[in-house]
Formats: sequence, C-alpha cells, structure tokens
Amino acid sequence: MVTHLINNLEGLEIILASSSPRRYALLKQMGLKFSVIPSNAEEDHKLPTDFEDLVQRNAMNKGMAVAQRYPDALVISADTVVVTENTIMGKPKNKEDAFRMLQALSGRTHRVYTGIGIFWQRHEQKILDAVCTKVRFRSLSEEEIRAYINTGEPFDKAGGYGIQGQGALLVEGIEGCYYNVVGLPVAKLFVMLKAFMRRFSVS
Repeated sequence: MVTHLINNLEGLEIILASSSPRRYALLKQMGLKFSVIPSNAEEDHKLPTDFEDLVQRNAMNKGMAVAQRYPDALVISADTVVVTENTIMGKPKNKEDAFRMLQALSGRTHRVYTGIGIFWQRHEQKILDAVCTKVRFRSLSEEEIRAYINTGEPFDKAGGYGIQGQGALLVEGIEGCYYNVVGLPVAKLFVMLKAFMRRFSVS
C-alpha cells in the first residue's frame, strides 16, 4: 500500500482512539496496522461559532485521553458532526427522532464536519485539521423515510443516515470528500501523517 511512503511509520505502534466500525474499516483500507482503544473523553456539542474548531477540539480531547496513557504510540482520533441550518444533528434516540431528522434533511443541503488529530506524546507533538463536505438529499416521501428507518440503519449514525449503506439512496449529490461523510477523510489523514512523520526518526 502507499502508506509505506510515510517516513518512519513502519514498526510504530498505531492506535485508533475510536470504537467506530466505519473508521476501523477505513484505516484498514488505507493499509495501516493498528489497534483500537476507544477514548472516554466527553464530546462538546454545544452550538459553536466555528464547527471546524469544534470537531478539532473534540478530536484533540479524544486523542489526548489515549495518548497520555500510551506515550510511545502514534494515536489517531476523529470527531464528526452533521450540521443543518447551524444545528448539530446527533444520533437519533428513537424512530420518531430519526423521522424528524430525515424530514429536516429532505430536499436540502447539509454539512458534515470531521476533525482529525494525530498525537505522539513521547515527543509532545500533535497535529489537527478538519474537513467539511456538503451533502444534498433528494426530496423524500414519508413512505421512503419510514422504510429507511425500518432498516435499522439510522440509529448509530449522526444525522440518522449512513451514506455507505442504504442511506446512499437518499443522497442526490455531495461536494467534497465522500469518506468524510462516512466518518474519516482518508486522503486528508494520509497527507497529515506524511507531514507529521517527516518531523521524526524512530529510535
């Protein structure tokens, strides 16, 4: 895989500070060897003035919580929020909550922000960045929304849909990184890893 082009990454312990199965699958797709240690850091989803700053702060809190426990490892963290009309949409609590979310997204464009953090506590170094993707939904009928909810897919996903699953049928188009909507913008992560690891030589 092309990850061998990242200086000094071979042989380094890598930890994904997330229990997300989608982020796990995307890191595997990149060709990285890593372990998973979820962070217990609380997410701040208070209405901010800058959503990119919010997801970067959340990614930092998650990553630092794990990096401080594993100072010799390279820790990767991420935080994703779905935003419509400056309101953050979390994971639906029940079917009616999912219906409300999907109805609010129907026929409109919303934004998905992901903050990414890379940490190496041994060197007291970190790097943070964020990506935004615009997603436009088709105009959905009540029947379509109910049918999608009955698949069970919305309930562990911010915004109540998964673009990588049957939720793709709801999406008319996107502007930006598709993998950001899944939960981890892998091209941005690759570029960040290259820039980060250029600073070090593994001893």
